[in-house]
Amino acid sequence: MTKILIVDDERDVELLFRQKFRKEVRSGLLELAFAFSGDEALKLLDSEHPPEVVYVFSDINMPGMTGLELLERVKSQFPAINVSMISAYGDTENFKKAMESGAKEFFTKPIDFDSLRKEIGKIINQE
Repeated sequence: MTKILIVDDERDVELLFRQKFRKEVRSGLLELAFAFSGDEALKLLDSEHPPEVVYVFSDINMPGMTGLELLERVKSQFPAINVSMISAYGDTENFKKAMESGAKEFFTKPIDFDSLRKEIGKIINQE
């Protein structure tokens, strides 16, 4: 089973992801974990040795630790974990920063779940 962590300060994102990946979760392909801040995400990753999470999908604009700061921390502490970013704004500066910091992919809201599903599929098949 592949465990992915979704990090977003908007709590309604959890319901959306649970609906969109209902089949994959039910069939045992995916396990979804949620954190509502960068700090919460790092605590979750730190609580498992080694972390079970193989993919982090994080919003960029969050209060406290931004998604870009989280990306840098995850890539330095857990280099094997893939991280993709999402932003409500498809601005080139955030895109550039994210890719330079090691992001696997960059999505804009509203999320294209078909593209995200393909991305997760690639990760599942690499394991």
